[in-house]
Amino acid sequence: MSDSTLPVKTRELHNHHFDSTIWNDFRFRDDDIIIATYAKSGTTWMQQIVAQLLFDGAEGMEVAEMSPWLDLRVPHKAVKLQAVEAQTHRRFLKTHLPVDALVFSPQARYIYIGRDGRDVVWSFYNHHVNANQAWYEALNDTPGLVGPPIGPPCDSVVHYFRDWLEKDGYPFWSLWDNVRSWWAIRELPNVLLVHFADLKADMPGEIRRIAAFLDTPIDESRWDRILRHCSFDYMKANASKSVPLAGAFWDGGSQTFIHKGTNGRWREMLAAEDVERYEQRALAELEEECAYWLANGGRL
Repeated sequence: MSDSTLPVKTRELHNHHFDSTIWNDFRFRDDDIIIATYAKSGTTWMQQIVAQLLFDGAEGMEVAEMSPWLDLRVPHKAVKLQAVEAQTHRRFLKTHLPVDALVFSPQARYIYIGRDGRDVVWSFYNHHVNANQAWYEALNDTPGLVGPPIGPPCDSVVHYFRDWLEKDGYPFWSLWDNVRSWWAIRELPNVLLVHFADLKADMPGEIRRIAAFLDTPIDESRWDRILRHCSFDYMKANASKSVPLAGAFWDGGSQTFIHKGTNGRWREMLAAEDVERYEQRALAELEEECAYWLANGGRL
């Protein structure tokens, strides 16, 4: 892979969640794994899958602690960098940044998970509407906030969706910006694109594909255990292990964070014109092939 083909960091992103400058000081190891999504696209699920592959189906791993969201601005980046530098296992870290706000390593392996934006918003709304006062204080009151604070959501998921679509990801960040950047590098040998719908349809097949990409041989005697530990029912029952701070930022705790894991809930609630507006926006923002993949999945 020549340097001329590698993505280059061109900007910093700051908001109530992001501090992208942490990547400027992060020291890569050649076997690092970076799990990337827009958010609410299966990030926690992929972290669990990777943990199970790396640790042969181990029980009771503290996945959220082992695999931190690196560019989340709390805790302070100095604390986070020290913690990940001290890790001795093969590191698997999480980001929600577009590629051009990252420092890209030619040796690290990058897994990007896509999901239909309408499903993302339904999941985001549950995440936001159940956030408690501690969540708002951490994001808004911790020193270093750049830009406006995040406030409570409206009382309608449909209105929430319309605001998100019309204001390019409000109150979080742009979906299109994120997806475009990862789609553009999908053919690099150290990048793998996975779709949430494909994980739902064929989790065993997708896990084997991920294992091959990461060069992690599967112990077949532990395969059934790996699959069980990556199931939604298992993750829901053990949510405190995979959710940041064991779910302390959400009413209902970790069980709220890992909510339903289902697609298509928007179909019964969005008007036809809302669906049309979203689909036209997707085609305007993304290549036709990318827009199709984001809505439907399909191995690339």
